[in-house]
Amino acid sequence: MLTITPIPAFSDNYIWCLEDPEKKLALIVDPGQAEPVSRYLEQHGLTLDTILVTHHHPDHTGGIAELNKRHSPKRITGPADSPFTAVTNTVHPGDTVVWSDLEFSVMAVPGHTLDHIAYYCEYTVNNREVLFCGDTLFVIGCGRLFEGTAEQMRQSLESLRELPDSTAVYCAHEYTLANLKFARSWSPDDSELANFESRCKDRRDRNEPTVPSVLGEEKRLNPFLRWDAPDVVEAAKLYGRKQGLTVNGDDGVFAAVRHAKDNF
Repeated sequence: MLTITPIPAFSDNYIWCLEDPEKKLALIVDPGQAEPVSRYLEQHGLTLDTILVTHHHPDHTGGIAELNKRHSPKRITGPADSPFTAVTNTVHPGDTVVWSDLEFSVMAVPGHTLDHIAYYCEYTVNNREVLFCGDTLFVIGCGRLFEGTAEQMRQSLESLRELPDSTAVYCAHEYTLANLKFARSWSPDDSELANFESRCKDRRDRNEPTVPSVLGEEKRLNPFLRWDAPDVVEAAKLYGRKQGLTVNGDDGVFAAVRHAKDNF
C-alpha cells in the first residue's frame, strides 16, 4: 500500500514523500531542503526515484541540486517555461505523470507564480484522491499573488474546486492557524469553522500537521473558495467600501478577500 508522509523543512514547509514500500521507492514533492529528505530516505531505506516540482520558488526547489548529486533520481519533473530549469522532464497542463501504479494529471494553476502547476491523482492513496498543489491552495487559505493576477488565481482555484470533495489536499506550508484567524474574522458566527479551528489547534498542540485537509471541507470553510457565497460576497463588498475598492463579480470578491488577507 502506498503512503504519503510529510517531511518538515525550514520553519513551516512540508516536503511530501510518496512511498512504495514494496519496491522501497520514493517520490518527493517540492524539496526546498536536501538534508531532511536525505535523512528520511536513509532512515527508511528508500531509493529516491522521482522529484515533482510545482513551481520555481527556492523553498520548493532549493534542495534539488544536492539531492540529485547524492541520490541520482531517475527524473526531476516540473513545469515547462519556468525560471527553474534544472528539471529533466518538463510537463505541460494536460500531461500525465505515471509513478508506481498512479497516474497524476498536470493542472495549470497560475496566480502565486505564473509557472505553477498541480498534480492530481484520481486513484486513491489512504482512501482519498491526491492533490499536490504547492502554494496555490492552503488549509483555509491560498497563496499570495507574487506574479499572477487575482483573476488567474481565482480561475486556478475554481479548477481545484471542481475536483471531488474526498480529495486530500497536500499543500506545502503549515499556515493553518494564521489562515483560520483571518477566516474567523470574516465569518465569526460560523460554528463549523470554529469547530475546525479547535481541532486544528489541538493537532498543533500535539505537534501534528494539519495537512492534508479534505477538499470538501475547504469548499465549505475556506473563504478563498467561497467567492460566490452570499456571506463572503457581503463581507467583501463591505470591506471594499471601507478600502475604496470596487468589488464586482467573482473576481472582484476574490480580489477583496485576498487584499484583506494581505493586510490582516
